[in-house]
Amino acid sequence: MSCHVPRCVLPSAPVGVAPPSRRVRRDRSGPEVQEGRPVRGSAGRSRWFLGPARARDAARVGQGRATRRLPSRGVTRVALLGGGKMGAALLGGLLDAGFDAGALSVAEVDPARRHDLEARFAGVRVVPSPAWAVADAEVVIVSVKPGDVGPALDAAGTSLRPDALVVSIAAGVTIATLERSAPGRPVVRAMPNTAALVGVAASAVAAGSHATDVHVELAERILGSVGTVVRVPEAALDAVTGLSGSGPAYVFLVAEALVEAGVLVGLARPTAEALVTQTLLGAATLLAAGDDGPEALRAAVTSPGGTTAAGLRELEAAGIRAAFLDAVVAATERSKALGREP
Repeated sequence: MSCHVPRCVLPSAPVGVAPPSRRVRRDRSGPEVQEGRPVRGSAGRSRWFLGPARARDAARVGQGRATRRLPSRGVTRVALLGGGKMGAALLGGLLDAGFDAGALSVAEVDPARRHDLEARFAGVRVVPSPAWAVADAEVVIVSVKPGDVGPALDAAGTSLRPDALVVSIAAGVTIATLERSAPGRPVVRAMPNTAALVGVAASAVAAGSHATDVHVELAERILGSVGTVVRVPEAALDAVTGLSGSGPAYVFLVAEALVEAGVLVGLARPTAEALVTQTLLGAATLLAAGDDGPEALRAAVTSPGGTTAAGLRELEAAGIRAAFLDAVVAATERSKALGREP
């Protein structure tokens, strides 16, 4: 059985890539639309959403298709509970997407980290207390460790607006747990991955019982500022965690092995590292940019009796496919177990 989703459309104008802590501010008032139509979907059905920060990838992919933007939805006040790596990545993405710094706040208990956030994100209100951060916030993003989600929302207390949208990116924390900690509020559970740090995350979102399509679309708009978003039912989020949540680590392990292989066959380590990094980037770009899937792309570079065929034969003999299957299944089961822990 095959699954088709709308293709993401990238703008045609070349744009340079800025480091995540110093992204170039651009005028982006809303998500991309494909050929004049918003990319739509419904809860429980997988769907792709191209966030506004994806404009900087145009130079790499070069689709060259015309796009237009949805009308601005006005100022949205967003508070983050937790200013760690993922929280900082979201702050940078929101600023890059055109959110006003004065409408953003973050609660961070570590004084040194607060100082760093203040230095990196001028105009963003950085405070030590969740209650101070969430006052008047329309959206509250919970970006603390899973064990700290309940205490963080409890600390927000009555300062949390009755209609505030709560978006959690804490792994393994279920919608039911979130709704107990924020009773009556619309909740969206999300699972981004570490590539949010460089604005190219793969994220998934699932709606809680009080969340409408409008709430989910707002969560998609926010997470779309640091990558691509797919909407799934909550039951699929453990699988998302096992695949894309843990996926970067699988790819890094492949990169490590390829570098060691390059050294084994006589390359200097810096040379092997540079070649492997660009090879992975190039392969991912080809996969994202073209109409062909991974099987067709692999076949295109595999000549009969050639070097690639010889190398692939060894990988298949070593059971690489089964190893990836086992890894994703194990990570998925571990995610389920974490969700059952008190």
